[in-house]
Amino acid sequence: MNKTFLLFIFLLVSGTVFSQTGTGDTTTKKEKKEKPSITLYKIISAQRDTTYVDTTLSMEKMYRFNYLRRDAFELLPFANIGHTYNQLAYSFDKQNLKPLFAAQSHHHNYMEISDMSYYHIPTPLTELFYKTAFNQGQQLDAFFTINTSQQFNFSLAYKGVRSLGQYQSNLASTGNFRFTSHYFTKNKRYTIKAHIAAQDILNEENGGLQASSIPLFINDVSDFKDRGRLDVNFEDGENKLEGLRFYGEHEYKLIRRKDSTSQNELTLGNIISYEDKFYRYRQANPYSGFGPSYKTQDLNTKVKMEDMNIQGYVRYKNDILGDLSAFIGYTDYNYGYNSVLILDDGRITNRLKGNLVQAGATYEKEYKGFQLYGKGAINISGDLDANVLQAGASFNYKDEHQVKAEINIHSVAPNFNFLLYQSDYVNYNWQNDLNNVKTQQLKFELKSEKFLDATVEYTGIDDYTYFAIKANDSTPTPHQNADRVDYLKIKLEKEFRYKKFALANTIIYQEALSGESAFNVPQVITRNSLYYQDEWFKKAMFMQTGVTFKYFTKYNMNAYDPVLAEFYVQNDDELGGFPLVDLFFNAKVRQTRIFFIYEHINSLFTSKNEYFSAPGYPYRDAVIRFGVVWNFFL
Repeated sequence: MNKTFLLFIFLLVSGTVFSQTGTGDTTTKKEKKEKPSITLYKIISAQRDTTYVDTTLSMEKMYRFNYLRRDAFELLPFANIGHTYNQLAYSFDKQNLKPLFAAQSHHHNYMEISDMSYYHIPTPLTELFYKTAFNQGQQLDAFFTINTSQQFNFSLAYKGVRSLGQYQSNLASTGNFRFTSHYFTKNKRYTIKAHIAAQDILNEENGGLQASSIPLFINDVSDFKDRGRLDVNFEDGENKLEGLRFYGEHEYKLIRRKDSTSQNELTLGNIISYEDKFYRYRQANPYSGFGPSYKTQDLNTKVKMEDMNIQGYVRYKNDILGDLSAFIGYTDYNYGYNSVLILDDGRITNRLKGNLVQAGATYEKEYKGFQLYGKGAINISGDLDANVLQAGASFNYKDEHQVKAEINIHSVAPNFNFLLYQSDYVNYNWQNDLNNVKTQQLKFELKSEKFLDATVEYTGIDDYTYFAIKANDSTPTPHQNADRVDYLKIKLEKEFRYKKFALANTIIYQEALSGESAFNVPQVITRNSLYYQDEWFKKAMFMQTGVTFKYFTKYNMNAYDPVLAEFYVQNDDELGGFPLVDLFFNAKVRQTRIFFIYEHINSLFTSKNEYFSAPGYPYRDAVIRFGVVWNFFL
């Protein structure tokens, strides 16, 4: 599937380039010089925010030059790309009204509805992202979009990764195909946008290093610098997350603003989405570390989720009252397995299914320089109770400083795999009736070019749900914390500049003020980038070169379970406290950004390899990686 999509995208992009070049030969020199402004290449987010294509080179771009294509400062990757990430810090900003699916640790690269974008452009646009992987593989993200007319746009994109990795049984193979379309009528009364997303994330699992191999890695024994020589717990495990989603949203403006003097706008809209997901773990032979199993070979357990949503909404804009919207929605969900499990002490069902009726409203208003906003939503019928309440205000001072305060209250049932799970391993079978997880958050933000960017979040969680290993057990099971978890997180960002030199700094201070036995985080995370930038070759190339230093303090790092594809809390092994130093050289030539990064170079100069992404799972060794992001404006 991955190779087919990559070939398809390559042929599509190549054909478009040649066809556009052919037609361009007939244009005059004057026409060639009249290129559309970059601000006309618009990107419309799922939240209706509009930005435009950015081809600049900056430190923010380098931080996003990774597998996820977003800043992963608060994450710690595993040894191979395409695998999971351990969480160094947390943000409780989800507003879901039903439980999330299983295998959440493998959802970092799973694109949700909120991650999709739509486009409106004057000429065809292509973007190619490439970055080297680890042994026998590559990483490519190819994107193409075109407006066939002033009113209709479509885009095609595919992100494919295949990387063998440095350890035994560590292959990662992932694919994300996206198709979007966006259309509006000439009078702009009617608008429709839609997308299709087909995604698969496959990882070979090895259970981490064997206990006897860990000292060989830590002491950097020369015979084992080839990481494939280190023994792992097993070599026949594999999990896979796959999903297919269809989404459509259309709206019609009953009353629209004809000119700047109009005060009212009334819009009716409808959203329909359907998503089919499954998670599967399979293994050729049972591993004793996971306890007894029902089968002696060919273990294979698959859980599936079908999710259909229909929503109708009305949105009213008035210059005096502000922007108001209200919606009512219907959700039909079906999560589970194909068989019921009968045990000596009870029965574990095979499905959790039902339907929900939801209602909610939003509000936005600018008042005397303040931006006021709020949102509320609730399940008004169905087997799952849930509600969301958000209120906030922001203020801009002289366009240089922005201050924002926000409160969030959220109550929702724990994720589906806490409520119901089945496996060929005996210990991984349960059905629970758990309380809703109730989250209350206060958040303050300051954004100031003159001073710094700062975020302070205080989060309280009642009935916090997590995986952990009970006393005298060997495998993780769901837990619900009887005590309240109180979590404080302070994030500061500031860049200092002197001539052609700059120092970019990001630091997080965080602490679990209560419930720390169930909620482990490093107290300090810091990232500092010292770099030099200049224009070379008569300003034909813009370059940046420097060093990035990242560090987080030691803490009881969460452990990883490959059967669940989830992390679980452990309080026996304190890990962390190691620096991550990268050397980089970045350059921009026209619309092409080139990146050379020597990752984790400091590991070459240490006598002890004490760097781990999770207990038993080493972090990456030093490696040189190359990549490019290339935009074509045709």
